[in-house]
Amino acid sequence: MLLDFEQPIAALEGKLREMQQLALDSQVDVSEAVAALEAKIKALKKETYQNLTRWQRVQLSRHPDRPYTLDYVEGMTDKFVELHGDRTVADDKAMVGGFAEIGGRSVMIIGQQKGRNTKQRQFRNFGMPNPEGYRKALRLMKLAEKFGKPIITLIDTPGAFPGLEAEERGQGEAIARNLKEMFLLKVPVICIIIGEGASGGALGIAIGDRVLMLENTWYSVISPESCSSILWRSWDYKEQAAEALKLTANDMLKAGLVDGIVKEPLGGAHTDTAAMIKTLKKTILKTLDELEAVPAEERMSQRIDKFSAMGVVVG
Repeated sequence: MLLDFEQPIAALEGKLREMQQLALDSQVDVSEAVAALEAKIKALKKETYQNLTRWQRVQLSRHPDRPYTLDYVEGMTDKFVELHGDRTVADDKAMVGGFAEIGGRSVMIIGQQKGRNTKQRQFRNFGMPNPEGYRKALRLMKLAEKFGKPIITLIDTPGAFPGLEAEERGQGEAIARNLKEMFLLKVPVICIIIGEGASGGALGIAIGDRVLMLENTWYSVISPESCSSILWRSWDYKEQAAEALKLTANDMLKAGLVDGIVKEPLGGAHTDTAAMIKTLKKTILKTLDELEAVPAEERMSQRIDKFSAMGVVVG
């Protein structure tokens, strides 16, 4: 799948393939022309991806080939044992989690999961958890705390499920309880936005000692489309809404709302999934080393102070 702003790059790559095929078919030496075109493609890629608009980064965060939670789990952990159910209502397939080993360390890893095709998307409810998903996440966090295991959450959701049945089962209360309980967890908590980070649906598993964002992700109280529909009663102004929301990783870091940015391969995480997984694994292990060196009570106090300092209060 090509995004609009990737078309010029794709056109040059098409010419490169044609040139390489011509060299094979005719035995003509076009090595200089190929090298020049490859250099031009590389320069164009660098220029394009370093100057993306906020809306273009939103588009990259939703790319259908982008790695999802279970892709990271499979690529960077060993001995993953998925745990199911909230012990109250059901097992929410949009929220996955379980114990695993990463770099020889036992951790609890939890995250929202989307689907690759229509059937999978319906099965995973498009990555939008119901209340039982957040209650399952909290149950797993408490289990990790009981056994003294660090918690890693991977966030990728367009929002908590907004259906009537979700509200009837206490969607708001479930998310609010998670916020409260995550402040008080005695084990290290690392939260990483790997795709979309929308509203309370993201925040429900995003209270941590370190909150990180991948380079081409977004984190906001509302999506650009929903913001556009509220302000202009149309989705046509989603690009303007994205600019106004200042929702990219750079914006969030500048505002002090996240603690760091994890660099992606040029073109996005989907262009080199193996490299992205390797980078994220290395980041997680380094961050765990930092957090485990801090006493639990001090870590909890720092977590509370960090979130309490966010925002502006006008008397």
